[in-house]
Amino acid sequence: MAPLLLLLCLPFALAGHDYGQALSKSILFFEAQRSGFLPRNQRVTWRSNSGLYDGKANGVDLVGGYYDAGDNVKFGLPMAFTVTMMSWSIIEYGKQMAASGELGHAMEAVKWGTDYFIKAHPEPNVLYGEVGDGNTDHYCWQRPEDMTTNRRAYKISPSNPGSDLAGETAAAMAAASIVFRRSNPAYSRELLRHAYQGSRNAQKTPGGLIYRQRWNNMQFVTSSSFLITVYSDYLTSSRRTLKCASGNVAPNELLSFAKSQVDYILGDNPRATSYMVGYGNNYPQQVHHRASSIVSYKKDSSFVSCRGGYATWFSRKASDPNLLTGAIVGGPDAYDNFADQRDNYEQTEPATYNNAPLLVVPTQPKSAALPKPKAAPEPKVTPATPAPSSSPIAISQRKTTSWTSKGVTYYRYSAIVTNKSAKTLTNLKLSVSKLYGPIWGLTKAGNSYVFPSWINSLPAGKSMEFVYIHSASPANVLVSSYSLA
Repeated sequence: MAPLLLLLCLPFALAGHDYGQALSKSILFFEAQRSGFLPRNQRVTWRSNSGLYDGKANGVDLVGGYYDAGDNVKFGLPMAFTVTMMSWSIIEYGKQMAASGELGHAMEAVKWGTDYFIKAHPEPNVLYGEVGDGNTDHYCWQRPEDMTTNRRAYKISPSNPGSDLAGETAAAMAAASIVFRRSNPAYSRELLRHAYQGSRNAQKTPGGLIYRQRWNNMQFVTSSSFLITVYSDYLTSSRRTLKCASGNVAPNELLSFAKSQVDYILGDNPRATSYMVGYGNNYPQQVHHRASSIVSYKKDSSFVSCRGGYATWFSRKASDPNLLTGAIVGGPDAYDNFADQRDNYEQTEPATYNNAPLLVVPTQPKSAALPKPKAAPEPKVTPATPAPSSSPIAISQRKTTSWTSKGVTYYRYSAIVTNKSAKTLTNLKLSVSKLYGPIWGLTKAGNSYVFPSWINSLPAGKSMEFVYIHSASPANVLVSSYSLA
């Protein structure tokens, strides 16, 4: 979430995305990942209390914390990294968060994690780093509210050291202590005490898109964007540049690259797909996530068994019954390919450590902004041929951004196709004329354009988006033929 903050204040013509909305959704995702007794102000209403006996077998209260991804295990290391990144974002850009109205929610997200870390650190040299077992948990497909899997708690101690876990958890609590220094001094001091003890234990026991790997590549994209963003702000404030073999790189070039990565995630990519669930019109529908893929416990409290969940819910080809708003999934492969399928965990599973670094990019940096593009004349909009009032298909277009390169002004257009009928739209063919650039989100079929490979129909009342870029007025988009089933 960190890189998102830096973009919140950018001019709309430059930004092209609603970064404020993206930031709000990204923070909201953490409420869907909560374990334990949920508070009254819980905004993700389809979730219920879960994991209420965690730690009981070990004689310690380990209720709370976060499920890190699409399973129901509480892994301490990724949770600590998540809290560290969120805290860092608040420390660096808290004022911008406050201006966007999200600082309170961000601090609540941090505290949900640190409250758990305090519980997980019952003695100076003891830290519980995991609750649940990955093997047994992955064998089952159940809501957190129905878990029947082994909830064994694992700890590190002088006889079973783990300096990486101890060090990262200490870092998380130390960073969070700064977050709460003014608003809750007593809590800040408590966090600092635990951080100090944890760090001592660690010292005693030393032992276009960035592509890194097939599984959950977005964790590297968001983390790199965070670091680039913060480093760009540092270079600007210190009036320095980054020296590379090919020459100097200005801070605004770094920030521009970070922005490009966030924009890719939000939909500026060859598939015109937003990899943040709930943002835009085309986002993953079959997320590899137990809680979101099974009907809400509040709607149907019937028990979902370990293997029954796979048979009934995991294997469904329909969209998830619960919208996992703000979740950033694993993302596409090295060739921009993406399969929106629940069993494709490498690409469709979300994780807290995908979202946490993305807190920064949606606000303007403290001391720098992206260079504004040269003033460009607005394209003359050619009115589309009015569709009959009885037409079941509506098409709207808007310019989302523009820029000038080598004296030529380019425009990015977003087109929304909406099925206004009460039936499912199939066999859609569109005629697109006066198009002088690339188009994403449609498939070329002869002289027409049809649904992209990942969509074969459009349900009643739903919309789909495609985008294109060229240096002219909006293209003419007309419906050639369709079927309603």
